[in-house]
Amino acid sequence: MNSPKNSQEHNVDVVIIGAGPSGAIASALLNKQGHKVVVVERQHFPRFSIGESLLPQCMEFIAEAGMLEAVNNAGFQFKNGAAFTHNGNYSFFDFTQKFSPGPGTTFQVQRATFDHLLASEAQKQGVEIRYGHGVTASIFSDNGVELFIQPDDSEAYQLNARFVLDASGFGRVLPRLLDLELPSDFPARTSVFTHIEDNIDSVVHPSLAQHDRNKILITVHPQLNDVWFWLIPFAHGRCSVGVVGENHYFEGKADLQACLQALINETTDLGPLLRNAVFDTPVQKLSGYACNVKSLWGQNFALLGNAGEFLDPVFSSGVTIAMKSASLAAPLVDRQLKGETIDWEAEYAIPLKRGVDTFRNYVTAWYDGRFQDVVFFRQDKAAPKISSMISSILAGYAWDLDNPFVAEPTRRLNALAELCRAQ
Repeated sequence: MNSPKNSQEHNVDVVIIGAGPSGAIASALLNKQGHKVVVVERQHFPRFSIGESLLPQCMEFIAEAGMLEAVNNAGFQFKNGAAFTHNGNYSFFDFTQKFSPGPGTTFQVQRATFDHLLASEAQKQGVEIRYGHGVTASIFSDNGVELFIQPDDSEAYQLNARFVLDASGFGRVLPRLLDLELPSDFPARTSVFTHIEDNIDSVVHPSLAQHDRNKILITVHPQLNDVWFWLIPFAHGRCSVGVVGENHYFEGKADLQACLQALINETTDLGPLLRNAVFDTPVQKLSGYACNVKSLWGQNFALLGNAGEFLDPVFSSGVTIAMKSASLAAPLVDRQLKGETIDWEAEYAIPLKRGVDTFRNYVTAWYDGRFQDVVFFRQDKAAPKISSMISSILAGYAWDLDNPFVAEPTRRLNALAELCRAQ
């Protein structure tokens, strides 16, 4: 799309940077309120992305944006839980058996298709998306924002808005332009990943009995408890597979496919399961992805999803946090544009961080072993109510303060881990 031809198109109510899930959801919600919204997206869709295993909480936000029918009818792989394996020990959580109200099932999606679908649904609702348009500079004032846009096929132009939402994900446009970036508290980790033709149907695995394509499978390395693998089944016999560990595990590994396959083959669970897999897609690497910011908002802007903070992929929380941030921010932007004074810290940052901090506790406990002890605790000895509370968090309901493991995540999890270790 070329740059706008008349001055009217240079002045809008809201500019959203990025057309991924948070940008698509936020744009649809603001468009419903009658605001002129323009989404600028540096890339062209469809495009590859990871973060492919949705959590059931996402379905509420998709429904809120008026996109549920399209997602339900897209043919994505059904998902009803999460499974874990380590040296033959197998455990799983059924998300329909959860403490919190709300959907208990969702989908595992190839993000190129999924993100394009959400963006297309936003366009059908009247949102303008300008693909191939990148933000190069910004000027913020009391009256709004001036953004300088560089299309990849035409001359640069200026876009004026009353408010900006940054949904640029790992591009982190405003944090870079406004010097908002902070290092994460987590160690620097690397993920190495690809898509494969899995050929799992022909495999009978002794510890899994029968692989459940309706669940993401998380496998812990047999010797390195801080190294883990994801296996996300898609429809039509394909999977996303990846490994995560601290950076030093991958130093000097130039052949990424050989590195990934060698680590998979070191496991007693995932290796046999993928023995017939065909690695037909280039293997990629992402390092140092955990990030933080000084503030999630400022004068006439707010940060959504990964543009603000990204924790870790282990519990697939990224898309859920992104959609939650869009659902929280859009009504506040609407009210501000209608003349209200918004306390963005109290009404946006603090509520969003409650759920993010819940996930943070469980990510930290995963890597130090406390939550692994909980996950692999014998299910026949587990209390169903407590299991349902944990299941709710893994299903994305990390903002449900009626759940004791959300209201007091550190104390409750520590007590549960000690109890599991003592059994």
